[in-house]
Amino acid sequence: MDNSPNPPALLGRLWLVLLGAIITLAGLFFAIGGGKLVSLGGSWYFLLAGVGLVIAGLLIIRRRPLGALLFGLVFVLSAIWAIWDAGFEFWPLISRLLAIAVGSIVVAVSLPLLRRSAGRTPAYGASFGLALILAIGTGAAFYGMFIPHPPVVATGAGPARTPVDPAREQKNWEAYGNTSGGSRFAALDQINLDNVNDLKVAWEYHTGDTPISPGANGAEDQETPLQVGDRVFVCTPHNNVISIDADTGKEIWKAEINAKSSVWMRCRGLAYFDATRALEQPSAPNSTPVTAVNVAPGALCERRILMNTITAELIALDADTGAFCPDFGTKGRVDLKVGMGQAADPSYVLTSAPTLAGTTVVVGGRVADNVSTDMPGGVMRGFDVVTGQLRWAFDPGNPNITLLPPPGESYTRSTPNVWASMSYDPASNTVFMPVGSPSVDLYGATRTDLDHKYGASMLALDATTGREKWVYQTVHNDLWDFDVPMQPSFIDFPKADGTTVPALVFGTKAGQLYVLDRATGQPLTKVDDVPVKPGNIPNEPYAPTQKLSVGMPQIGAKTLTESDMWGATPFDQLLCRIAFKGMRYDGVYTVPGTDLALNFPGSLGGMNWGGLSTDPNSNYIFVNDMRLGLWIQMKEAAPTKAVNSGGESVNTGMGLVPMKGTPYAVDKNRFLSALGIPCQAPPFGSLTAIDMKTQKIAWQVPVGTVEDTGPLGIKMGLPIPIGMPTLGGTLATQGGLIFIAGTQDFYLRAFSTATGKEVWKARLPVGSQGGPMTYKSPKTGKQYVIISAGGARQSDLRGDYVIAYALPN
Repeated sequence: MDNSPNPPALLGRLWLVLLGAIITLAGLFFAIGGGKLVSLGGSWYFLLAGVGLVIAGLLIIRRRPLGALLFGLVFVLSAIWAIWDAGFEFWPLISRLLAIAVGSIVVAVSLPLLRRSAGRTPAYGASFGLALILAIGTGAAFYGMFIPHPPVVATGAGPARTPVDPAREQKNWEAYGNTSGGSRFAALDQINLDNVNDLKVAWEYHTGDTPISPGANGAEDQETPLQVGDRVFVCTPHNNVISIDADTGKEIWKAEINAKSSVWMRCRGLAYFDATRALEQPSAPNSTPVTAVNVAPGALCERRILMNTITAELIALDADTGAFCPDFGTKGRVDLKVGMGQAADPSYVLTSAPTLAGTTVVVGGRVADNVSTDMPGGVMRGFDVVTGQLRWAFDPGNPNITLLPPPGESYTRSTPNVWASMSYDPASNTVFMPVGSPSVDLYGATRTDLDHKYGASMLALDATTGREKWVYQTVHNDLWDFDVPMQPSFIDFPKADGTTVPALVFGTKAGQLYVLDRATGQPLTKVDDVPVKPGNIPNEPYAPTQKLSVGMPQIGAKTLTESDMWGATPFDQLLCRIAFKGMRYDGVYTVPGTDLALNFPGSLGGMNWGGLSTDPNSNYIFVNDMRLGLWIQMKEAAPTKAVNSGGESVNTGMGLVPMKGTPYAVDKNRFLSALGIPCQAPPFGSLTAIDMKTQKIAWQVPVGTVEDTGPLGIKMGLPIPIGMPTLGGTLATQGGLIFIAGTQDFYLRAFSTATGKEVWKARLPVGSQGGPMTYKSPKTGKQYVIISAGGARQSDLRGDYVIAYALPN
């Protein structure tokens, strides 16, 4: 046999040079980056693998078969390392092995060329057989990318469905969260697990108010509609209010407010009041009564719609005609800037629905983050639902101010504020308020004792008097913008002895879930005070401990390690590892400092304003989340021309943000890879069911795909269910379904409440950040599911859709 070298044809030689060069370059990237990672105390894998790949690539350029064998050895050792580093979790293994597996297929196919060049037999059978085996394995992994990989799989069939008792069937969706206690649960089962696949579009309405500004710095549609009788009520980003026929989607009336703010335009919901109904007085002992009101029979606004506006007004409209209520405030309007001092747009706006608490309309207000230490205060106020007269004020900086401040003064500036929706318990006449942080959010040296008391807390006030009943704080001296961001939901919490306690449950941006006794504000599940490390900001009153709600699952709030770093390829994973090891990180409560620090979750969450859904029959609650880290660095006396206008893009960290009145500016941004993908392993958003009987996760599934987004913002067009950040609420029904639309792809989905299996989805014309709702028509008896779709957060496609789904006739 002739063993002399037999160089391949020119094309073959060029191919081997190209292949070897690619492997060499990849190896150099690994070796250089891996060396940097080792210098930071990180994994040695990338450095060692990089050296192996460089040698393999150079050998292949020289047409040596040993280069292919060395590449294969690197692949085998990479597989061993990947399992050691990440276990058998699907997405971490894909990130580590898919690219090098594809490379192994190409090298195996090229092996005959290398063998011929060395004067050996080509070994086509063995080479192509190996390539086929690798291709089958890689193909299976690629196929697996289109299958959901639940972090927690349901065991068994889950709780059985409970048929709807006709006496308890839902009649109306009258409040933002359906009930005043934010249940987001509907006792309806015409649409159910067995027939949901038959859902079709019943009608579609266009509001005429398209939130045309893309991204986070302008108008967005984030609403949950109301339904009363045969009418649906919606509001738009510019505060137009529309009444729609519940069966046909035809417009009945439209009140064009056309409010405008420079950066923050959205309306999350409305409130409804019917003066013809008998007042519900509290039943709990020692509760203050609800104040009686009167509207003349047959007069305008016996039934009224109430709305907060982005121009800081409270508006009352006749529910039947859309006319302004003449008895309310000044021609139907109450100026919420009265008593606020300097509150120019956009420092003080209102986006969440007002809360109807008996006959009192309760409002908070969003104060722009990270702008200045001199901002409007977070005063909470209650107004007469008929006259609009101020009944009470609760100033968290001066509780002695119970109505308007003294002449020439304002409510205390820069106090903690309530920007999210509230809940109301008619049994005790109590309103429950999720409280945010005082301005400037990330710097606490200027805070007062009352700021420290009320910041990042749940606050219970008497709805008639506005006086404090209790307050429970979730974060001490909040330096992360870890507001309590959502309306609390009421549940009957099961005790070990079989009895129940009226409770409220809510999530936080820090990924914590709290269950509090409604009467006392005391936690009903275990909460630990854990020691945390301080930072290096002078005069900052760092809290020595912070709370972790360990008696409930912590959602998307794990303490990251280097092994949790991820990327669409090993290359951006390596860069994420380097970035991670280059930052200070002490877990969820890593304080900001003058060095580079990582917050996970970041100020977006965790959980946000969408709220929870509950199922009283199964005793499940349903939580959707986002998992976005944030890197942050305080810059002492940093010279900057940047201006924080109060829009969310600067608020959540697009570059250098000034904090007027402090010695610092802050530089922060989302913790993303070079491809614009979150640096930690998926899912980046999930839907979780928690069994409140055990306080354990019953199931957790990724929700959302990369079909309408992708690396570098390029739409992939592939329904890969990696789990995307969610922004918006959910809807649970007695039909065994939970609906959600607030993902980055353009779908309304339904999942089984028992198992978390996706059972239906409908393609939307654009993405949605709205909350789904449902009702049964009093005219036709047909159940509808409604969603508004104005555009997903990361998409530039916008619309003005309200879409109703129903079963065919």
